[in-house]
Parts: sequence; structure tokens; C-alpha cells
Amino acid sequence: PVITMLVSYFFVKNIPDSYTSQTQIATGIADQSQKLPDSQASPESQVFTAFSNLIATMKTQKILNQVSYQLMMHDLTSETPFRLPSKVLHDLNASARAHALAVYTKLYLTHGTLMLWDKDQSGLNMLLGSMHYAPGSLESKLIVERAENSDFIRVEFESENSQLSAFVVNTLVKEFIDYHTFTESDNQGKSLRSLDSLLQKKKALMDKKADDLRDYKIKNHILDVTDQSNALYNQLSELESKKQQAIKDMAANKGAIQGIDNKFNPNDKKFVGSTSKLNTRIAAHREQMGKYSDAWQTSGFNNYYKIKADSVKALLDEETAQSSELSGDSPMTQKNGLRSTKLGLETTLDQAKYSVAPIEAEITRIKVELDNLVPHSAVIADMQNSIDIDNKEYVDLLSQYNKAKVNVTFTAKLRQIDLAVPGAALPSKKIVILVASAIVSEIICLLVLFVIFFMDNAIRNPRTLVNQTGFPSLGHLNLIQGQTLDLRKMWDAENNSKMQQYKDLLRSIRFEIDQELHDNKVLAITSLQEGEGKTLLAISLAYSYSIVNKKVLLIDGNFTNNTISKTVNPQYYIEDFFRGDRNVLLNSNIGILGNRGSDLTLLEIDNERIIQQKFRELKAIYDIIIIEVQDMKKMNKAKEWLLFADKTIAVFENGQTLTGNKRIAVSYLKSLGPKFAGWVFNKSDSAEDAVN
Repeated sequence: PVITMLVSYFFVKNIPDSYTSQTQIATGIADQSQKLPDSQASPESQVFTAFSNLIATMKTQKILNQVSYQLMMHDLTSETPFRLPSKVLHDLNASARAHALAVYTKLYLTHGTLMLWDKDQSGLNMLLGSMHYAPGSLESKLIVERAENSDFIRVEFESENSQLSAFVVNTLVKEFIDYHTFTESDNQGKSLRSLDSLLQKKKALMDKKADDLRDYKIKNHILDVTDQSNALYNQLSELESKKQQAIKDMAANKGAIQGIDNKFNPNDKKFVGSTSKLNTRIAAHREQMGKYSDAWQTSGFNNYYKIKADSVKALLDEETAQSSELSGDSPMTQKNGLRSTKLGLETTLDQAKYSVAPIEAEITRIKVELDNLVPHSAVIADMQNSIDIDNKEYVDLLSQYNKAKVNVTFTAKLRQIDLAVPGAALPSKKIVILVASAIVSEIICLLVLFVIFFMDNAIRNPRTLVNQTGFPSLGHLNLIQGQTLDLRKMWDAENNSKMQQYKDLLRSIRFEIDQELHDNKVLAITSLQEGEGKTLLAISLAYSYSIVNKKVLLIDGNFTNNTISKTVNPQYYIEDFFRGDRNVLLNSNIGILGNRGSDLTLLEIDNERIIQQKFRELKAIYDIIIIEVQDMKKMNKAKEWLLFADKTIAVFENGQTLTGNKRIAVSYLKSLGPKFAGWVFNKSDSAEDAVN
């Protein structure tokens, strides 16, 4: 972190001061006072979308280009440019500067964009970039946001020049408001023109359909389908009533006439000869009256025929009366009244009979007219329905058009609340940058250390070893500092200060081993790999047990790396003893059986039965037998020694990991069950390990 702060200081010491300038734009989006009195407040989602659209529009390249052009036009023409000329601008001659000014001015007036595939305009774009006036450079220092939940948009720009900051803010706001006002007016005008065009087309279509309906009615002699249908149905109902009444009259008159005829004697007809001429006229008039009645019905009840029929009926009534007077002298005088009545009934019957046929004909005609009117009714209904639909669409379009016109009048206009002015210099960020660099560097360092720690699978204390293997820890031994240790001198008085802690820890391990051995005597010492310190532990334990007046036998069972044999130079060897050579081993408190380092295994020296017998002999002589066997990498050789051991302990060096073959060895040690006593953690470098 200190180095990072020093490097950061050289980078930030020349950073110029920063100046900001800001202003606000009133939008009218969330201001109800700028809307129609009866308009409802817009949902928050619509308000958010409206503000987002305005902010995005303000940051578009089209608007920022206008600001960039004006900045370059200012610096090319002003005696006090906002920024010192870049190398690209400084190298331009007068002609090139004039050309650049002309192009920038033209692009500003036409709202154009630099075409980068054009070599000349690509160079002008590079000039903008060199002065940090390009749209991307401006946007990186520009803040455009809604002021909390208000109706305002806040615009802020930061630069090394207070005049530049104010100029950018005011120019950006002006260009944005002009662009937005023009775009909105143009869109509203297009919308109104489009709605007006639709209205005119819809009106013309409605007029045409109305003319078609009128022409169809004229062509088919239809004024009003509904009225005509109702009139025909009324006539039909009236005719049906008249027909039923005529039928009833016919039946009634026939019955009455039949009753009168039954009262006359057929012999009385000889007295009626004198009235035959009168009766002939009466019959002719009856026929004539029937014809007038038919004509009256056929003509649609024309009053002319009604008058004629009434006139003939009057004659019939007169002739009927005369007939009654002439017959007064006849033998039938007593029945004159009946005859007169019969004649009247016959007249009425004839009227009813002759009226039925014309009524039925008229009914048929009206039904034909109704049948002909039905298809016209369907066509007219379709045409009228189409006109009604068009009329509804026209009313809707007219409503939209009127609403659009009102909205144009009441649309809120964007306006800048106040001009941006040059502001004071901002507090220096140098200290903040330096502190931030130190913090970031510290975080990175801690992160790296954490990754190293997380990826480190090394076991550095007995507790972790116990947790990962499930075996107990018998204790730990500290790391002995210094050069290579001389095992023959490590217990000398001159090494007491150096070995004191080691001795104390060894005594603790000796006690734990005694608790595990009980009455057993053979202890095997191994490790997961070579060089973990099992040789030193074996020699140290042998010496430690001798101090407590126990007869100890130390066996160097490591045929591959016989360090004990090389260090002590024993007088007796395993190869000789297990093959039957009995020596003076029985006479010393610390006996040592070395090996000659040959490529042998224990069972290659002699069979298991003989070796068991030899160990029984050794147990009878010694209180404890300590065997250093080979590490578990050469598991086949170590297993033969562990076969004859009562207890086995393993040395584990600080900083080693349990991976690969080591886990296989741990699994084998677990298979030994109670015969495996636990771990001795070697080369510990922490006082905490004494507790663990």
C-alpha cells in the first residue's frame, strides 16, 4: 500500500482543479398546473418513462455533436480558448484552421455528423478527440438526471475550466430544448394533418354511401322500408278480418235462407208467375251489384264503385218491395214477410260471396309486395349499418382530432430555470485518490493472502491433523534450530539450553506412549514419507527410556535409509541376530540392532515363526523395544515390521499435506485398529501447538 500511494502521488500531483456548473430544466411532466384542469395525473411508470426518454435524448450523439462543434468554433475563433491547443490543433496552419472552422460551422447549422470514412472529416474528428471535445469525452464528465421526484432534470458538467463547464451546460440545454421543441411540434403537426386527412376521407365515404342508399330507394320506389312494411301488414290484417267476416256472413245467410225455404210448400210456385218479369230484373240487378262489388274490391276500395254498388242495391230494394206488393193477392200472402226476408238475405249472401274473391286477391297481392320488400330491406339495412359504422368512426376521429388540437395548445414546454454560471473549484481529490489507492492495494494484498491461505492444504498444527485423519495426537516436538544435528552429542550438557524444550515435549510423548503400551513392549515408529524425523524420535525415545532405568533396545528396521546404523555404528546387526547369532545384547541398558543397508525385507531374513521367537526372547530381556521402520511410501517393507509390533506411532512433519499416496497410507494405518496409537507432530514452530 505504501508503494501504491507513492506511485499514485506522482500521477495525481499535476492533476488540475475541477470546476462544475449546473442548471435545471422544467419539463411539465409531473406538474399538474401545466395540464388541462380535468386531466388525471399520469401513472408513475409513465412519468418515469417520459423522464428516461428526455434524459436519453439529451445524451444522444446528435445533441452532443452540436455542443462539440460550438466548442471547437469557440476555440478556433476566440482569443481566450477554453483549453490550450492540443498538438494536432497547434500544428494546423491558418488555411487548415479556416477550413476546419468552415466545416464545423456547416455541420452545426445543418445538424450534420462527421463521416469518418471521409479522410478530411476523419481528421476533423481526430481534432475533436485531441481537444477532448468529442461526444464521448463530454458524456464522461456529464451528469443528467431527474432531481429526486420533482418535475426538473438536473444537468451538470465538470471540467478544469469554470467557463468551459458553464458553456457546455448552457449550450447543451439550449440545443436540447430547441431540438425537442422542433421535434414535438413537427410530430404534432404530422399527427393533426394525418387525422384531418382521415376525417376528410371518412366524410367523403359517408356521403357516397348516403347517396348510394338514396339512389337505391328511389330506384326501387322505397321511401321508408319500415313504414311501408307496417302499412302493408296493417292492410293484410284488415283484409284477413274482412275475409273472415264475409265467410261468417255467407254461412249465416245460407243457414237463414235454407230455413225459410223449408217453410214454403212447392205447390205455391204456381202463384208466382205474375211476378216473373219483376224477378228477372231483380236477378239482373243482383248480378250487376256483384260486379260493382268486385270492382270496388279490386280497385283498392275505390269510392266510385262503392257509389255504383249502393245505387244498384237501392233499385234491388225497391224492386223487392214491388214484388212483395204484387204477391199480396196470391195464396202466398201469408208468407210475403218470409219471402221479403229471404230476398234480403239472398242479396246479402250475394254481396258476401262476391266480396271473398277480391279480398283473397288483394291479400295475395299484398303478400307479393311484402316478399318483394324483404330483399330490399336487407340491402338497405346493410347499407344503413355500414353508414352507421362509418359515422361512429368519424365521430371517434373527430374526437381525437379535437383532443390533439387541445393538447397542442396545452402541451408543456421545456424551459431552463436559470443559466449555468461558472462555479468555484471543487475540493481536491488528490488525498481521496491516495487514500483510495492505499485501501484498494491493501484489499488486493489481503485478497491474495486469503487465496493463498484458502488454497494452502498444508497441516500446520496437531488439531488439524487429528481432524483430517481421525487419529489422536500423542504430542508434538519443536523444531531444533541450527545446523545438522549430531545425534551422538544431542544429549550432551553443552546442548541443554538448546534441547530443553525438546526434552520436555519428549517426556510428554513418552508418557502418552506408556499409556498406550500398558504391558506391551514393542513400539514401531514410521512416517508417511522420508525425512519427517522418525530417526531422531526413535533415538530420543530410547535415551529417554534409559534415563528412567528401563532396558531399551533400539532396532534400525529401515533397510533403505539406515541412518541409525550409520550414526551409532552398532556392534550387532539384524541380519545376524534373526539368523541365529546370539550376542552380548543382554548385557547393556541400551541395546542397538543396526542393519547393513542391504535390499532386504524382514521376512527375507527368516520366516515369521523364527522372527516371532526372536522377539519373544528380546521381550524377556528388554523393557521396551523401539523399531524405526521405513516410511509408508515403501509400505510393503514397513508392513512386515508392523506385523510384529504391539503398537505403532507415526511421525508427521509440520507443513505437509495429505494427498495421493499419503491418504492410502492413512487408510492402512486405520486398518490396524487399536495397534495404531496415534501421531507425533514434528517440527512445530508455534507455542499454540503445545495446547493443541
